Amino acid sequence: MVTTENQTRKIVGQNRPKMDTNYQITAIEKEIRETPYHKGTERHIGILRARIARLRDKSESFSSKKSGGGGGYAVKQQGDATVVLVGPPSVGKSTLLNNLTNAQSKVAPYAFTTVTVIPGMMVYKNARIQILDVPGLIRGAEEGKGRGREVLSVIRGCDLILIMTDPNDLGAFERITKILEKNGVRINKRRPEVSFVKKPGGGLTIHSNIKQDLTKETIKEIIQEIGLKNAEINLKENLSLERLVDAFTRNVIYVPALFIINKIDQVSKVAGANLVHPSGGIVLTPVLYQEISAEKGNGLVELQEKIWESLNFVRVYLIRPDEEPSFNDPIIMKVGQTLYDVLEKIGSEFAEGKISAKIWGSGAKFAGQEVSLTIKVLEGMQIRFV
Repeated sequence: MVTTENQTRKIVGQNRPKMDTNYQITAIEKEIRETPYHKGTERHIGILRARIARLRDKSESFSSKKSGGGGGYAVKQQGDATVVLVGPPSVGKSTLLNNLTNAQSKVAPYAFTTVTVIPGMMVYKNARIQILDVPGLIRGAEEGKGRGREVLSVIRGCDLILIMTDPNDLGAFERITKILEKNGVRINKRRPEVSFVKKPGGGLTIHSNIKQDLTKETIKEIIQEIGLKNAEINLKENLSLERLVDAFTRNVIYVPALFIINKIDQVSKVAGANLVHPSGGIVLTPVLYQEISAEKGNGLVELQEKIWESLNFVRVYLIRPDEEPSFNDPIIMKVGQTLYDVLEKIGSEFAEGKISAKIWGSGAKFAGQEVSLTIKVLEGMQIRFV
């Protein structure tokens, strides 16, 4: 039997202001679990999910203000990208960090060796990639166990997550993915195709050229529950309840991730037949996972290349007016960026007065082709701004 709105409010503590946010979220999650999902309960469950999102947004905002925007776990980001190495304790994260970077993370065969964030810098194809080794994520991390909340705050600021385990605990992939999902970190997913413009009044106006499985009334009520009351909204995909809530939730982020199975040299000691499909329906294609032995160095070159590809890096080469085209001193850019972005990266003084560019190599129809600054960068492109 589905509870009424008033009953739900009583359950989640809206009439009990002293009840803390985590208790309210737990109560709502229980209500969702106990409510059968079908067309008749879709609106009700959607509103409950929206309420959880609003509470988490509020909690996240409060935590940031309370800690001054990061607290003792803030890490200064350096280099061209920041990668966080995540996994349960004692799966070889520190060994991997030491072998990929200049870090000297303490290594020992017992849990909780890493008690703080250890940074290292990996240089690959001239890119400087900061890798952070954080304490192992254990069960209950999202509730603060084992420095879980601090670790999750570091993860939320990174460009790529390396989720690592060993053949003895392949279920860690599912556990960690669930912890990240619960904390608003969506891995290897694209952002919902939704745009909106806030208005001073007039309520919500929904536009979509895509047939929606959810009714307009349900969509409006869910968005209003999250906290948006007046806006012009354009839906560019058929949204599920989860993706609709995500589209209007402030604390949801989208980060690429690679799954790493370490100690692969020990696989003969365990049942390793399901390495490609470790657990819980998580399918790790060859693009998304890498088998390594951090201690023996096996698979590390391939891992570095996958990190590069996951970060969407490309190298471009600046050519001075008095130079011939060459492949010296690359600048690291990202797929989708433009020549204008290159100008911004190298500094405003250099950019002043530049309105076009000549390019050689990748993307050029002929050597020295003059192009607009809106042209997107490609790996190996040689550029002279004019």
